[in-house]
Amino acid sequence: MNIRKQGRQPARVSTLSALGAAVALLAAWAPAQAAVSVKGVVAGTLFTPPVISDSPAQATAGKTAASVYAGATVCFDANNNGVCDAGEVAAISKPDGSFLISSRVAAPLIADITTAATNGGKPVAQHLVLRVSADQIAAATTSPLAPAVVAITPLSTEVVRMVEANGTNYVTESQALAGRLGLTVTETLASPVALSGNAQTRVMQESVALTNRWAFASKLVDRKEVAGVPAAEQAAMNIEGIPRYDHIFVIMLENKATLSIKGSAYAPNINKYLNDGNQFTSYFATGNPSEPNYTALGGADDWGITDDNQWNCGATGANAVQDLPLPDKSQPGLASSPFNATCTQTTNHNITGRANIFNALSKAGLQWRTYSESMNPGQDFRTDSVADAAVTAQDHVYAPGTVGGNSAQIGSATLVLPMPAGLYKTKHHPGMAYQNVRSEPGFKANNRTLGGGQWDAQMLASTKYAIPAGYDVDQFGTDLANGNVGQLNFVVPDQCDDMHGITVSGTDGGKAGTASDCSSVSNAVSPTALSPIITRGDNYVKYLVEKIQASPLWMNRNKRVAIVIMFDEGNATSGFNSCCGWNPVSTNVDAPLVNTTGSTTRDASITGYGSGNKGHGESIFGLLTNQPAAPKHLVDSDYYSHFSFVRTLQDMFGLADPADPFSYMNRSKYTEAFIAANLALLPEYAGSADAHFDSVRPMNHRYVFPSSYTQKQSADVNTPAQTGPDATQTNLWSLK
Repeated sequence: MNIRKQGRQPARVSTLSALGAAVALLAAWAPAQAAVSVKGVVAGTLFTPPVISDSPAQATAGKTAASVYAGATVCFDANNNGVCDAGEVAAISKPDGSFLISSRVAAPLIADITTAATNGGKPVAQHLVLRVSADQIAAATTSPLAPAVVAITPLSTEVVRMVEANGTNYVTESQALAGRLGLTVTETLASPVALSGNAQTRVMQESVALTNRWAFASKLVDRKEVAGVPAAEQAAMNIEGIPRYDHIFVIMLENKATLSIKGSAYAPNINKYLNDGNQFTSYFATGNPSEPNYTALGGADDWGITDDNQWNCGATGANAVQDLPLPDKSQPGLASSPFNATCTQTTNHNITGRANIFNALSKAGLQWRTYSESMNPGQDFRTDSVADAAVTAQDHVYAPGTVGGNSAQIGSATLVLPMPAGLYKTKHHPGMAYQNVRSEPGFKANNRTLGGGQWDAQMLASTKYAIPAGYDVDQFGTDLANGNVGQLNFVVPDQCDDMHGITVSGTDGGKAGTASDCSSVSNAVSPTALSPIITRGDNYVKYLVEKIQASPLWMNRNKRVAIVIMFDEGNATSGFNSCCGWNPVSTNVDAPLVNTTGSTTRDASITGYGSGNKGHGESIFGLLTNQPAAPKHLVDSDYYSHFSFVRTLQDMFGLADPADPFSYMNRSKYTEAFIAANLALLPEYAGSADAHFDSVRPMNHRYVFPSSYTQKQSADVNTPAQTGPDATQTNLWSLK
């Protein structure tokens, strides 16, 4: 027995000795090893911008591809300043974007991507910094013996920014971003190269938008306008105080002064939305009549247009139409087209070579849509809709008490109304006048149908044009259901539902009759005058708002979605009938300012330019958002116009740089500082008595009116002018 015990003892001693030696060796070795090791990739997207041209043959669509960054400096950002400082552990990403980096101390990672790096094998155009949080690295660590695997991407950077902005944590914000995209967290934070199908498409779309923001953030740091990348990223998401929205729907209505709508018993729904949401109470048109206002909404200028004539009018020489053939009745399949191939006029209506919101969105890799109601199935949407006796509808019948308190029924249930001409009008399309918009490869696809119209039920019985297979009368509804909408969406009702009004005739028991609710009323109709068309438009606004608010898009609170309810113009033609970049003089002296050679000059090439941009009064502008924490029930009484709205959209989608006035399109650059700096070239402002009233600003509610200041207003407002500042200066676009 003893001998056997003794025989085992040496082996046990040997084993324990070896184990002790190993532990001692490990203890001595461990402190020298990395506390954090990361194996990853610097990835994103390579976006090739579209070629914008007046010529359809030269215009091309943009392209997006998943990509990796080679030559990026990756480092542990111990002080979280977004810079690879001296002493911080760093590595360089390889040609495949990969890197391996280790540190004794857990810290965030950044990828500093300079113009010496490459993206998808091509030189990086602009410096940017991408980030990954220490918490994401920790979440990706599956074993202390294996490196964490992460992708440093624009989306990982957005998660870091969201945590810093909201004071939350990685888990909360990574789930929020994934929820915004409708993906898993793993998909959202993966390299786009590693994804496929729908997940890759969504991540690439978001990556393009975010890359633009982070490049701008780096520009702010490089110019020393903002200290540190974290602060710059917040600024890049709130340019001039306007936060980024994912989608905005602009519901366009027609020809009503503020006094005709605000408080009117004929517009209870619109008034409810104004009160439930936020409203801008000093909003001015910039032109007269409709076409110049819509053109201004498309590009912050009306280019001297002062009528509603076709977009080919006066289009000669350098302004000649290029998207040929014209959509007139001589073309195959367009025998019913009302388009006039000849329109001789002094003022050009085909705007060539000018910046606009549609091209700007396309160049940034973003999407736009225009949804128009009551187009003829199969028509060319570059021309107006036509009458069609084969498409009929019943008259709208209103019970007592439903039209401003009417005591008797309005309308006849037996009145049959054939579809009239001119329900859809090209003058109400904000992009139609711009040749380079019509020449975009995606122009046709981006112009879509809008349902809810009086004649929709019979629309497919149309005989005027060949109806395309699978024609969708309501692409708007389809797109809302599947999320295939643009960042910017103009929603344009027909001329009955937008409150414009046309003559709609039919038969009732063999007798002639007129529609109950499409006859026009004055732009400044009294709020107490019988106005069925206002109630009709008000009901249609309710239909649209409820449709948007019932959509998965709106219900997803991780997406930032807004609805604007606005009119193209009011009624006033004198006095303070416009503001904010308008032309306040009666003489034809002004010209747009351009900067193509490094110096600012006047472009005197536009015939009749000085006749435009004179405004047409005030109208309501309401704002609804889907953000639960957003401010509500607020009023901003500062002066804004269509030019201000276009500037706001440029800020919202990251399309311009406040440090460069000429990055803002056309008259949206006419801030108080810009006008003062270029007053010698802007004679229309030489005698300005109120520089704030006359100049453009984003709709950010920053300006505080002096306590003794009495606001200017037009005859389109029937309430006393406000003296002093608003009750609060809260930004009505704020997300929280």
